Order: sequence, then structure tokens, then C-alpha cells
Amino acid sequence: MRLRDVIDDHKRAAGDDRRFPGERRTVTGRFTGGDGRLVHVAPDGRLRDFGYPLTGRTGLVRSRFGLVADDDVTWFDEAETEQGYVGDTTLVETVHTTDRATVRRHDVALGDAHLTRVAVEPAADTELDPDDLSLVVYAAFAPDGRDDRVGQLRYDDAVEVYHADEHDFLASATGFADLRGQLPLTVPELLDEGATDLPRGGAGNRYEEERLSGELVVDVPLVDGVATVGSLLTDRSATTREAARDRLSTLFADLDSPDAMAEAAAGSVPSVSEAVPARESVVADLRVLSLLSAETGLRIAGPDFDPHYRHSGGYGYTWFRDDAEISAFLLAADDRIGLALDAWHARSARMYVATQRPDGSWPHRVWPWNGAIAPGWANGRIEDGPDVDYQADQTGSVVAYLARARAAGVDVDGLDRALVDALGGLDATLAADGRPVVCQNAWEDSVGRFTHTTATFLEAYSDLARHGEGLVGGSHDAGDEVDAERGDGPSAVGSDPAIHARRRAREVYDALDDLWVPERGCYALREMPGGGLDDRLDSSTLALAAAHRAYDALADEAIGDEGTGTGTHAVDADRLDRLVSHVETTVDGLAHETDAISGLIRYEGDGWRRDDQPSEKVWTVSTAWGANACGELAVLLAAHDDPRADRLAKRSRELLAHVSPGGSLSESTGYLPEQLFDDGTPDSATPLGWPHAIRLATVTLLDDHDLLSADRVVAGDD
Repeated sequence: MRLRDVIDDHKRAAGDDRRFPGERRTVTGRFTGGDGRLVHVAPDGRLRDFGYPLTGRTGLVRSRFGLVADDDVTWFDEAETEQGYVGDTTLVETVHTTDRATVRRHDVALGDAHLTRVAVEPAADTELDPDDLSLVVYAAFAPDGRDDRVGQLRYDDAVEVYHADEHDFLASATGFADLRGQLPLTVPELLDEGATDLPRGGAGNRYEEERLSGELVVDVPLVDGVATVGSLLTDRSATTREAARDRLSTLFADLDSPDAMAEAAAGSVPSVSEAVPARESVVADLRVLSLLSAETGLRIAGPDFDPHYRHSGGYGYTWFRDDAEISAFLLAADDRIGLALDAWHARSARMYVATQRPDGSWPHRVWPWNGAIAPGWANGRIEDGPDVDYQADQTGSVVAYLARARAAGVDVDGLDRALVDALGGLDATLAADGRPVVCQNAWEDSVGRFTHTTATFLEAYSDLARHGEGLVGGSHDAGDEVDAERGDGPSAVGSDPAIHARRRAREVYDALDDLWVPERGCYALREMPGGGLDDRLDSSTLALAAAHRAYDALADEAIGDEGTGTGTHAVDADRLDRLVSHVETTVDGLAHETDAISGLIRYEGDGWRRDDQPSEKVWTVSTAWGANACGELAVLLAAHDDPRADRLAKRSRELLAHVSPGGSLSESTGYLPEQLFDDGTPDSATPLGWPHAIRLATVTLLDDHDLLSADRVVAGDD
């Protein structure tokens, strides 16, 4: 998003109480992609590339489509519109209805290419012949992220827009009847109070406008009422001009119908059996997670609606917390319903190994297309500063996934070594009292010793203890000393990492008692840096449910210093009581309902992106997390033959309904936005990958344990 676009949107959105000015929103419309480009198809027909973090190429930054008849343009943004996906694919179908014609349009992104096919049917009360009409396309490219110092090369069958490394091509299956350039918004236009509608008229005397710009207006002839326009993003060192043009020509020839486009797009989304419960929800989740993935397997948190950090810190990056939890949810869902995601699991593990820091930790966030460190504010373990500017829960989430992936048969180079080093990294941020040191939290807006971070450590140590058989420690000199204050030190892991992890898991389990708030019947949000408990309710603390289920699996394992097990279950009755109280207190206390929506707020006192709304906003992550925590706890209780399992399963289903298709927090697109205002207006990153993965895992968890339907009996075993 260029500065010109930020200023333009600021003019259009300033004063709106539900739109933050200077952003590029995706709360409406649908995305196409899945193995390269990520292209947003707005309901009004405008296209925009959001795939820079996935490919390193910027591509389309603005566009507009319309019909031309008798030199008069009817833009699609003036038409009535219906939009949806074709089947389980990422092919987007949009129907634009104007006074002159109905336009049935299909958009698909395949790798580095995108095609738009339109089929035009003139209105019955007109005498227009389809071939008397033409398609007009305004397309603005920003190769290498630039909208200045850009040039064009024109050929018989295509236009090439370039700056340095990135070269973008625009072509049509029926050629161009007309072609002209446009200068970007000028300084006087930017300074004008009103927004400028693009494209403008002709070039006049500005002959350089025709060539020194990434902005184009093309007139595309219809043949039998059909036209197809394609764009291709390339790197000059990898793709020749001839190869780029040949690729577009081949795509035009091969994808000459909606059926052919749907077949080509079908491979972007994993196949889902018709027998899978809640299939619509499962397909939607897999589609979103496919769209947000780079070829490396790393994912962006969501489409970056705010790349200039006007009202956020950006979303087009890989956070290891979100990404590793998504990976773990996918691994569990694959095991339960058979999604054939082996390649996904392996590429995730491979990138986690490749991006691990020498100290066993992971950085704040990276670029998904290559794993390089990305802009961030929590890289304390890379800098010379204190660990306060570090999010220790991210390392915990990666360790839990890698341990489970190893147990599931994922085999990538360096996996065992990464787990051993990560165990040392966890120890380095575990204080002598058994809880993580002061660091940043999952929401990235405060510091302290957080219950959520502690939960990720409990889960990581437990999973490593369960699945660490055969790991070999001793990666450092045996004579190195251990930092007694932090539990740090190369020799702390010892020769058997699994046994070490079991002991650590017990330490963390016991240390959670320090965070209990009896007056509220819940665990605190954090111990504050200066001491004292912050007893506010926080949805991130719901991670305790899954963490305790992982710990409970250590029953009959040697988890104590004495080397003996704890009996049938590792989680004792008193802790179960506290867990039930905590989860129910949290989901009930964070519940928020209006006439339009129902769900959970993020935490008590959350003021982020509220604008003039007096109360906290509902978050889909928090609501899905509540559903998952209740489900995880129901399964844990059932394994203990505890009758409270029915109650928790019911609460899980209720919360799941809010984020399921048809629920108040799920958009008609099938997407889950990060947040919603009380009036139901979606806001922030849309779709957000994390809640989609939580929803997928929760559906499959409940189904796997016969809890998905209210008329089923709670399973009595695990």
C-alpha cells in the first residue's frame, strides 16, 4: 500500500465511526490464491494483491473494471453484486448486474498468475449485441513496491511494468483494443480536500504519462460475449519476457471456461470427505489456511490491511505463536478426520528448524516467503537488551508442535537437535520458582509473568516429555554452570531430555498455584513486574485447559524427582476443581452479547481499536479459544469420569456456534474477522488464520469424543 493510497483512504474514511482511516480493508469480498499470490476480489470487482509477504512481490495495488458501450463506461462498482466461491475451491464467482447487462465473472490466482474471466449477457430490454460491448480495465502495479521510477514495455500481446527486480505483466486473451497510461495521484490531487476517482481522462500533453507509470487503462474486446484478462508477477532473474508471455497465453488457452478454472483451483484446498461432520466449517477453515500460506509453509497472521502501521503493528508476518498453534491444530485435525496433510506438517517443521535462533528460541516474527527476520518489537534475545522484550510463549508453542510432529512421524533434518536446543531455550526463561520470567504477553501489549506463557511452557514440557524418547542431550560442555536464578545453563538439560522435560513439567504444574486468585475463582492474568497479581480475566489463560490435558497424559510416567509416577492421572482432583472454576469464570466473565453479536471479549479493560464504543470488542480468537478450552476440559473431565464433562461440552458447543457458519461472528464469506463492533461491523484482519485453526481443531475434537451433538453421550475414556 503506497502513501498515496493511505492519503486517499484517509479522505474517504475520516469521520467514519467504524472505519479507521488510512487502511485497506478486507472485511468484505473474497480472496483467491493458495500457492503464491493472494488476490482480494472486492464485491465491486476491484482487485488488489495482498501477497507480498508470501512471495516478495507487490503486484496490483489498485484496479477497476467496467463495461463500455457507445463510449460510455458503466463501472462494476456501480452495479448490484452477488459473490461466492465455486464449490470447495478458491475460484471466486461474482455476478454484477447493471442496467445494460449481467456480467458473470470468475477470478482465480494460480501461483504467480491471476485471471479474470467475464461473460456478458445484455439486458433483455436492450438491443445491445455482446460484441458491441467491451471490457475496460484500470490496473495499477507497484513492482518492487514502487509507484515512482516505474516504466512500461509494450508488446503485441501484453504490457510489462517494471522497476528493477519485479516485472509485472498484463495481457488479454482477446488482445487490447486500446491502451493508455496514467500517472499516480499528483501532489495537487493529494493536497485537495476531496478524494480523486481513478482512472482519469486522457494524457493530454503529458506524453511521459504513457510510459513512466505502473498505471494502465486497457480496452478489452469481447468475443461471443467473453473476455479474459490475466496478470503475472515475475522476477527478472528467474523468468524471461518470452516465458512470461507464453505462460499467460497457455493459461488463456487451458482455462477457457469456469469449469476449467475451478478444476485448476481445486488443488489449492485439501480435499474433505463428504462424511466429515460440520463439513462447511472444515472446508472454510482449510481454504483460509491455504490462502494465508507461503510455499515455505509459513503463514501470515492475516491479510495486511495496515502495512503502514496507521492503527496497528501490521499483520502480514509469521508469528511463531500463531503459526505453530495453527500447525498443531492441523496436525490434530488431520489425525482425527484424515486430511492427508503430511506435506504441510513437514514443511512447517522444516521452517521452524531453519528459523531457530542459536539460543534455542525463535524471533518475534519473520517474512513467510523466506524466513528472514521481519520488523518487530520483541527481539530482546537477539538484541543486547533484557528478556522483557521477548515473547517466550512463542518458543513454547513451537516446541509443543515439533514434539507432536516428531511423534506423528514427521522426519526433517535437524528436528531432534532443534528440540534439544529449544528445551535449553525454555529453561533459559524459566525462573527458579517454576514460572517463566518477566516477558511480553500473547497480545503484545504488556509485560509480566503471564499465566498464558506458563501454560505454553507446561504444554511444551509435557509434550516433549511424552514424545522425546530417543532424544540425546549434552549439546554443551558438561562443566558449564547452571544459572540457579533462571534455571539456565547448557548442562541443565542433561543426557536424557525427555526425563528433564518431565521434571520441568512438574515444576511448572506446581508453580501455577502461585497465580491462583481464590476471591475470583480463577488464575490471574499475570504477576506484574513490580509484584502482585493482576486478577483480570483474560481469554489467553484458557490455554490452561489444553496444557493440563497434555500434562495429564504423563500419568504413570516418571515426572517427579523421585522417579515415580502419580497414578492413573497426573492432574489431581484439586487442580481439576480449579480448572473448572477458572474456565467457567473466564468464559462467563468475558461473555458479551448485543442485538447483533455474541462472543467473548479479549480481556477485561481491553481498549484496542474501540473507537467510540464504550465497551471492549468481541474477538473471534477469544470466542474460538473459549470453545476449544471448554472442549479440551470436557474431554479431560470425561477421562477422569467426572460428570462435569457434560456441562463443559455444552458450553463448548454454545461458543463454537458463535464462530461457526451462520453464527453472529462468522461473515457470509465464511471468514472470521479478528474483531467485531457491537453493531456487528467486522474489523481488523479478515480472515484471521488463528481462529479458523482453533475452530477446525474444536470441531474435530468434539466429534472425535462424541461431544459435537447435544444428544450424544459423553465418552468415558480418552
